[in-house]
Amino acid sequence: MSNNIRVSLLAALALAAAAILPARAETVGQVGVDWIGNDIKIDAVRDPKIGGVTCHVTYFDRSVIDRLKKGNWFEDPSNNSIACRQTGPITIGDIDLSKEGEEVFRSGLSLIWKDLLVTRIYDEANDTLIYLAHSRQVTDGSAKMSISTVPLFGQPVTWENGRPE
Repeated sequence: MSNNIRVSLLAALALAAAAILPARAETVGQVGVDWIGNDIKIDAVRDPKIGGVTCHVTYFDRSVIDRLKKGNWFEDPSNNSIACRQTGPITIGDIDLSKEGEEVFRSGLSLIWKDLLVTRIYDEANDTLIYLAHSRQVTDGSAKMSISTVPLFGQPVTWENGRPE
């Protein structure tokens, strides 16, 4: 097998894996909130199926001192916020168009039980992408959530599989 074929095959495999795996976050900011080391972290999350959209998600990161002082060693609070914006030309791949949408990002907020999730929903009637940040716990959900929208109206958008009808 020639080098060109190997490189092309590896590139195709990497693109296929990126299309099915949830997005990765890159920490772009960290703000200290007190003297014991609690922080608010800001992560940039790029939607793996929609080029040109970046979400910034904030969450609380408890320090070791706070964990020892207050107990509940394995869990961070469910408080989070999200803001999503167009950061380049928008190209929409094969996305879930159902009302439930699809998970774009997941990060653990506890050792086992709680996750921070970002779910994308396409609002076809208003031609808008909706991003919902929320926590999920195995025993019961968290009512704390945050939402952000990216309007597509009037924007040059490329739909790889054609605009939904």
